[in-house]
Amino acid sequence: MKLLIVEDDPFHAQFMLDTVSSALPEVSEMTHVDSGSKGITEACRGEYPAVVLDLQMPGQSGVEVARNIWARQPATRILFWTNYADEAYLRGILRIVPDDSAYGYVLKTASTARLHLALRAVVIEGQIMVDPEVHRFQARAGTARDGMTDSEYNVLIDLALGMTDKGIAQRRAMSLRSVQNRLLSIYQKLEVEEDDQGLINKRARAVYRALLTRTINAETLIAAEQALDMWPKKRGR
Repeated sequence: MKLLIVEDDPFHAQFMLDTVSSALPEVSEMTHVDSGSKGITEACRGEYPAVVLDLQMPGQSGVEVARNIWARQPATRILFWTNYADEAYLRGILRIVPDDSAYGYVLKTASTARLHLALRAVVIEGQIMVDPEVHRFQARAGTARDGMTDSEYNVLIDLALGMTDKGIAQRRAMSLRSVQNRLLSIYQKLEVEEDDQGLINKRARAVYRALLTRTINAETLIAAEQALDMWPKKRGR
């Protein structure tokens, strides 16, 4: 079995190569590349059943790399390997993973035993596995208990991009009242408190809380900005 490892850090790349060698005797061939663009090219020409993919790399995030790989080869099994337990990353993955593929999400701080388990579950058995520590982080941040719906999350992203209620309503094909209702729910879930003195901007505060709790992150906003740039063109067709 062939395995592709996409990791820009040499230390982590060697660690993963050594780990796979000891944990997965079924893997007979491993290839390592050090950038997202190389990962997309190699994955799409090398016929790899599975990929281990770093989520944060210069130039292109792991989510964007996975999107490109899955668009061409939807059956590819991808294990995301990262230092970050961001809800934004998980949401990004869930939005793009094909029905035919398995995926995993494991932290680089995970124990050797947990990493072995994740590798075997995703790469060999084709299962879905998310590191329990990710769920614990989300519970501490409040995102697991009061998770946003996809509709609310879309409104939050547009809010963070600086769109008005009217603009969000047009982009998401919603009524103005629906946008405002979702904003109220977002404020509650992000624990944006009422300010009777008018000293706090609730929209800006919501973005701050979303970043603080890692409900959104920089990579999510960069991708969202790119999508927003395309929106007027699509709307005008």
